[in-house]
Amino acid sequence: MKTASACYYHLDVEVSPERVGQVRRILAAHLRFWDLETLVEPVCGGAEMLLKAIDEHATDKNTSIEMWWNGQHLITAVGDNDRDLRPDQDLRACLEQLAATSDGWGCCATDTGSKVIWFSQRARAGARVPLVPKAPAPSLREVLQVPREVPAAALAGSVRTEDGALEGAR
Repeated sequence: MKTASACYYHLDVEVSPERVGQVRRILAAHLRFWDLETLVEPVCGGAEMLLKAIDEHATDKNTSIEMWWNGQHLITAVGDNDRDLRPDQDLRACLEQLAATSDGWGCCATDTGSKVIWFSQRARAGARVPLVPKAPAPSLREVLQVPREVPAAALAGSVRTEDGALEGAR
């Protein structure tokens, strides 16, 4: 279930093949913390795809990643600092994949000449339900007093008393 309160996360990272997996796990942890478990795979997959493309094509590997949750949509933005990286050429396959897997996406330039690529995923906000421990289920077997079996050898040496009880022979 999703929280309806707004959430924001920002991460600056220098992209390398090792860091891509780490960033994926960090983003997934934040999504789970925000109760957005259903968005982990599409959001982390899209961010991972962009980071791998930046690692492959960009000369400046410094990247910023931001996530905004407004209660209905999660917007993920990846900004690079490389002026030479061209989304229409270098990132074309990546952007086609983002368009196919997200509800919306876009690319815009900043004042410094870098680019920000963003994509959104829709999810419904629901009421948080606290986890409450359940009481153990009742046993299907009732505890009954079952008479014990007395071995036949013990009965052979027994003598019955006046009230009908058995006493062992000594």
